[in-house]
Amino acid sequence: MRRTDAIVVGSGPNGLAAAVTMARAGLAVDVIEGAAKPGGGCRTEELTLPGFRHDVCSAVHPLLSASPFFAHTELSARGVTLLTPRVAFVHPLDGGQAAAVTGTVSETAAHLGVDRSEYVRMFSSLVRHADGILPNFLAPLRSVPSSPFATTLFGLKGLSSAERLASRFRTVEARAIIAGAAAHSMLPFDAPLSGAFGLLFTMLAHSLGWPVVEGGSSHIVDALVSELESLDGRIITGQWVRRLHDLPPARATILDVTPRQLIDLAGARLPGRYRRGLEHFRYGPGICKVDWALDGPVPWQADVCREAVTLHVGGTFAEVAQSEADVASGHHPDHPFCLVTQPSVLDPTRSPAGKHTLWAYCHVPNGSNVDMRERIEAQIERFAPGFRDLILGQVTTSAAETEAHNPSYVGGDIGAGAATLRQTVFRPTVRWNPYRTGLKGVYLCSASTPPGGGVHGMCGAGAARTALHDLGWPAAVEVEPAVI
Repeated sequence: MRRTDAIVVGSGPNGLAAAVTMARAGLAVDVIEGAAKPGGGCRTEELTLPGFRHDVCSAVHPLLSASPFFAHTELSARGVTLLTPRVAFVHPLDGGQAAAVTGTVSETAAHLGVDRSEYVRMFSSLVRHADGILPNFLAPLRSVPSSPFATTLFGLKGLSSAERLASRFRTVEARAIIAGAAAHSMLPFDAPLSGAFGLLFTMLAHSLGWPVVEGGSSHIVDALVSELESLDGRIITGQWVRRLHDLPPARATILDVTPRQLIDLAGARLPGRYRRGLEHFRYGPGICKVDWALDGPVPWQADVCREAVTLHVGGTFAEVAQSEADVASGHHPDHPFCLVTQPSVLDPTRSPAGKHTLWAYCHVPNGSNVDMRERIEAQIERFAPGFRDLILGQVTTSAAETEAHNPSYVGGDIGAGAATLRQTVFRPTVRWNPYRTGLKGVYLCSASTPPGGGVHGMCGAGAARTALHDLGWPAAVEVEPAVI
């Protein structure tokens, strides 16, 4: 009978990264997934009409190429082709104008008028030191930085709010670039660290780009599953785990779940102080997402929008800031900020010939069941008149439905926890090693642990390295060190 050294519950990118890391060290690993297919939020399905392939959640992957875990994963050899658009992201504005982040810092700055020099000052040094900044960003903040100078450089700028960063610019275009990138934080723009997201994602745009996966994000999961199975690991789908004691015995159990599910799984077994910390863990806003099958490309007024995969749709900095403030105060914005992706602009495999796929989401209060489709479509129509005439089919997923589809997206929070300053430093709670749970041999590896959301696998790799250390396992594992 095959022994099982390690069990991983949940097969999102972090769960699979943990499983692969353990399997690379020579352990026998089983992954147990409740859904019918592995992948969590990194899946691709025909959600609207046959032949239209939509990414269920994660669609654009600026952190993939930056990840130390994926640096040691042969994605291309396992069928993953990254397509990187010339325009990393674009922010349409009224009157057929747009602010686009393309190529080098100087290339983008050349279109920002009086803000040209300030844009270069803000981003040139970050991009120059990106190789030192990114590995430290993708590690627990309590770990010793491998590049102290680069980390300090980013930290000094990143503690600013988005409002403060934007105040350094005078043009609508430069302020819009900050707004769109900072809105990925799901924080109000006066909050600390909201500016860090604006810096990070713009830095990534200039240094590595914002690629998509040809054929859909599910190919990333397929590659990880393929490697795991080549190392004699197993994937067991369609089996929901309700309690830890329902699991078969193993030397290590790694959970790709959020604090709420961990409390349910472990019950009274959790140490009291740790459990109380988990109970105070805060979840961020949810999303309402719409997928469309289109009869043709979106008729954006600004030509540069027609070649971009990722668009930040919401108008001026002030308008986007108001939208995020509305959500933070528990309201549904009338004119929401929308993250829009049109992968078929670059990847014709996503739709039948001459047709296109499109998806967009806006932020909503956590747990919302409000259908925001009309408001999202109105925002797109504002910058692309005639968009609605192209719709062949659509599917709307509210924040509440997002959680029903994936329990780790509590209240529709796809980041698995609010990106507040406290929860960035102490995630999920105050503990030196964020992956240990206080239960011997049980570890947490979801995006509720450092470094947080995104398809980078580093939460899983960090938890697996901690487990290997605790097991006294001698094999070296080729990922950046976690806090042990």
